[in-house]
Amino acid sequence: MSFWSDRNVFVTGATGLLGSWLVGDLLGRGANVVCLMRDWVPRSLLASSGDLERANVVRGELEDHALLLRAINEYEIDSVFHLGAQTIVGTASRSALSTFEANVRGTWNLLEACRTCAKRVERVVVASSDKAYGSHEKLPYTEDAPLQGRFPYDASKSCADLISLSYFHTFGVPLAVTRCGNLYGGGDLNFNRLIPGTIRSALRNEPPIVRSDGQFVRDYFFVRDAVMAYMELAERLPDERFVGQAFNFGTETPLSVLELVERILAVMDKSRLEPVILNEASHEIREQYLDCSKARRMLGWKPRFGLEESLQETVAWYRAWLGQEASRD
Repeated sequence: MSFWSDRNVFVTGATGLLGSWLVGDLLGRGANVVCLMRDWVPRSLLASSGDLERANVVRGELEDHALLLRAINEYEIDSVFHLGAQTIVGTASRSALSTFEANVRGTWNLLEACRTCAKRVERVVVASSDKAYGSHEKLPYTEDAPLQGRFPYDASKSCADLISLSYFHTFGVPLAVTRCGNLYGGGDLNFNRLIPGTIRSALRNEPPIVRSDGQFVRDYFFVRDAVMAYMELAERLPDERFVGQAFNFGTETPLSVLELVERILAVMDKSRLEPVILNEASHEIREQYLDCSKARRMLGWKPRFGLEESLQETVAWYRAWLGQEASRD
């Protein structure tokens, strides 16, 4: 039997990229999944895959503490994946308040509900981000680097991360924190992001758009590897060696924006397309990537998918999805 068979699992951010893949995996392993869903997103992977129909759905927001407490209590939740957040850097810069409300207040609301239901909740995995570290001269980031986000999105993740660890150290909530690189994979429908935007442009034989100067450096992390990382970490909780810990997850192979665009175009046999560089990005860290040796050492974890393989799978997903969209028009 799977570790997850018949466990009652609460997933926030279930309609997002990571949430959609994680819910599908949990359902496949026999879990009883309860999804928190603010907006109805019919084009999301969670909905289009049919997984949403196999899960219980609680409609509401992270900002509503009473709703979170009711969901965790009434569904007798024993495992929580807190993925819900406002995740777009540009959106955070335009509207810092809504980002802080969702990412910071939403996190303490959820953890307070878990604390209240301490007799039931056995494990909580909180999604932080590599952005929580802010900008540091020393690279790659290790888990002991200070959390010093300066821009609105980064600061919201720093705060949520610190609040999460405080709930462990003060109240003993059995949680661990993940700090991942930039996630990508089939199902991300925010085409302002680099990878889905580049793939869509290339499929249309249009030059891809680069918002920055193309020299920003990041660690790009395939969503299926991220799901495995979350699952493996959650299965170790509430072991005392893992609770209260933060773990970096990524590929440890940083790429500049232009390098990644070139790799995508090569996989798609579209190298003749020249990217349009807008050089308009602001409020973003120039270089950021992770040291994942702690996860390798303590969890025995490493990515299973190489960049070319994962890009090929991602391109195939968008080619099929965009073809279906075109046939509906």
